[in-house]
Amino acid sequence: MTPERDPARAAVEAVWRLESARIVAALARLVRDVGLAEELAQDALVAALTEWPERGLPPNPAGWLMTTAKHRAIDRLRRDDRLAANVAELGRAAEADRRAHGQADFDAVLDSDAIPDDVLRLIFVACHPALPAESRVALTLRVLGGLTTAEIARAFVVAEPTAAQRIVRAKRILADRRIPFAIPPPAERPARLSSVLEVVYLIFNEGYTATAGDDWLRPELTHEALRLGRMLAELAPDEPEVHGLVALMEIQASRNAARTGPDGEPVPLLEQNRGRWDPLLIRRGYAALLRAERPGRPVGPYVLQAAIAACHARARRAADTDWATIAALYATLHRLTPTPVVELNRAVAVAMAEGPRPALAIVDAVAGHPALRGYHLLPAVRGDLLARLGRHAEARAEFARAAALTRNRAERDTLLRRAAP
Repeated sequence: MTPERDPARAAVEAVWRLESARIVAALARLVRDVGLAEELAQDALVAALTEWPERGLPPNPAGWLMTTAKHRAIDRLRRDDRLAANVAELGRAAEADRRAHGQADFDAVLDSDAIPDDVLRLIFVACHPALPAESRVALTLRVLGGLTTAEIARAFVVAEPTAAQRIVRAKRILADRRIPFAIPPPAERPARLSSVLEVVYLIFNEGYTATAGDDWLRPELTHEALRLGRMLAELAPDEPEVHGLVALMEIQASRNAARTGPDGEPVPLLEQNRGRWDPLLIRRGYAALLRAERPGRPVGPYVLQAAIAACHARARRAADTDWATIAALYATLHRLTPTPVVELNRAVAVAMAEGPRPALAIVDAVAGHPALRGYHLLPAVRGDLLARLGRHAEARAEFARAAALTRNRAERDTLLRRAAP
């Protein structure tokens, strides 16, 4: 490609990243098939990559993509017998909108007023609990984040065919099970919303602390998760847990600039330069937490985790951290979600509030749990507590075990340094 065409391609990619969710959502409402909707949207993307470098950017790039994708959908509906029912439904919707708004063609069906609900429907479909977790993540990044299969594969350090297979599997399950393109009824919404929030947080966590590969952070994934979370907060403004998750991600992401050293090595929370924490993200996190803490509404797991993150953010120095409150919040969180990982986190807070000995008792009580088998942070936390108790040989053995379990190079190198005599 010639250099003068690069700006046009960059514009296409930028508009696609911003608008792909709206386009796929609008198309999915028409064709009732997420896979087909994404295929039609991709056709519009290819058309833009072909035409924009030659003809220049249209006055309204997002509108051009939406219109092009819409007409491809209409053509497909008209000529595909399998979608005949959708044509009839399309006609009824168009007629209703013609009566309401005086519009004379299919454009009414894609009226922008419907887009927010369309995107919300797409979020619930892409994150449907019928899909395996890795397929939910891959499909969400593809249809809501606008990432390519290659970008998803790089982000999760898997082969590109593996990422593609996860996306294909997700679409096949949705089609085979005839998952409706709809916002779930009120009775089903809490369980489905939990799945949606889980997917967004999985994406965030993979960016915040990469499970594999050379880099400890993958900022592009934290950015995508934040974007999805903020979008969800606009679409579901009355759901406290949505705001709780957004608050948690905003505050945690605020630390990113301080979380790695010059060579990309992890910098522990207590050793970070808090002057490098992003005050804007912290303020946004506080604001989201205020929206989440509704009087009379029960506090959920994400709101509690956001409250813990806020405790860290309020401490100007590590020594100012209110560890007793954090330990109490983890105890409350454990009552809501009694998992060994929450107990492991509580042990870290207890160690800071009361000392390493009671914390070690908490860790040893959960050490045999099957969910922690192969979890490298178990020996890492145990090693730190043993080191603080002066049991250095045992601590080095735990750090070596943790290093053997992690698949992230930067984290492994740090643990091996602590395991060295």
